[in-house]
Amino acid sequence: MTVESPPGLMGCPTCGVIAHSKGRRLVQLVDVPCFGRPVRLVWRKRTWRCREALCPTGSFTEQDDRVAAPRAKLSTRACWWAINQIRREHASVLGLARQLGCAWATLWTAIKPLLEAMAADESRFDGVERLGVDEHVWHHGSTRPVAQGGRGPKEFTGMSDLTPDQHGRPKTRLLDLVAGRSGKVYGDWLTTRGHSFRAGIKEATLDPFTGYKKAIDDHLDDAVAILDAFHVVKLGTTAVDEVRRRIQQQIHGHRGRKGDPLYGIRNILRAGAENLTEKQQARLHKAVLADPRHDEVYLAWQCAQQLRTAYATEDLAAGRRIAEHVLKTFPTCPIPEIKRLGKTLTRWREAFLAYWDTNRANNGPTEALNGLIELHRRIARGIPNPDHYRLRMLLIGGGLSHPHLI
Repeated sequence: MTVESPPGLMGCPTCGVIAHSKGRRLVQLVDVPCFGRPVRLVWRKRTWRCREALCPTGSFTEQDDRVAAPRAKLSTRACWWAINQIRREHASVLGLARQLGCAWATLWTAIKPLLEAMAADESRFDGVERLGVDEHVWHHGSTRPVAQGGRGPKEFTGMSDLTPDQHGRPKTRLLDLVAGRSGKVYGDWLTTRGHSFRAGIKEATLDPFTGYKKAIDDHLDDAVAILDAFHVVKLGTTAVDEVRRRIQQQIHGHRGRKGDPLYGIRNILRAGAENLTEKQQARLHKAVLADPRHDEVYLAWQCAQQLRTAYATEDLAAGRRIAEHVLKTFPTCPIPEIKRLGKTLTRWREAFLAYWDTNRANNGPTEALNGLIELHRRIARGIPNPDHYRLRMLLIGGGLSHPHLI
């Protein structure tokens, strides 16, 4: 395919004097593939020479960003096609380079400036009212500094926009990724965003990690911290597992084995009571009745079910009453694991109860974003460069915006 601009007068970009045409030269660009085959775009670029003897420009060549960036090897259309394929079709850069008929480095060099320009646009942080935070492991290699041959911290702290739409549904998008997992990392990011951003945050969801909670308390004075429902229920399930293992050791003196009553219901104890079939309920009660010492496990399971019921109850006021009952009774429970859970929830009392005061705001969508991030990390077979990793994940997480993005 060949393209060219129509003839016309051209002024020198430096001095403005009408330039003299020197003809055209052919520039070959990688374009969007067609019918499964690579396509090459031939651009007949016009060249000129400035007639002003004192002008330092001399000769210059036609440029048009609508066709391609200066000195680019890919057309603008091919760059945005590749970016949209990564974002919407979960394509790998290597696979797209193969379709375009170019090298991985050629494609990434072409699209990286576009991703960086979108990431540097501060307007993408506007309008955030509910902020989520979570961490994820992005590599399993050496944690030594990059200058020393390592890959730096294993964790990234991810911030996401969970602001609900007009229908009350959160429209999740990844705002940023920062290397490290600590309250300082989160606090420094909040400081960088500026006062106007922090003042707009009304709710901040988080996992039960003290570092993130401290950053919210220090930098988001007007925001309500909300403890994630999934992690609270997980704490209850973990407590039941710990009780089961302890009783198993006390009775049998070893870890659970096939044929042991408690070991046989380990998965049933992790499920919600509302999801158990009649057969599973019968197995649960049979195992509990097998030994009076199993009553402690059954009591711990019932306590964990109270947590699940508090979150599952449709009426917010009724759910909050159940949660307040949990805070009142768990710290005095004779089962040490449940008592410890009660003390943990008491320390997080305000953030725990805020779930019912904010119409069920939680960190679940942020966890879902982590799943999408893990998918693209596997598609890429790992990304060793943290800057490239951040740009790729901002793209697929909806954190970047541009008219050319579908």
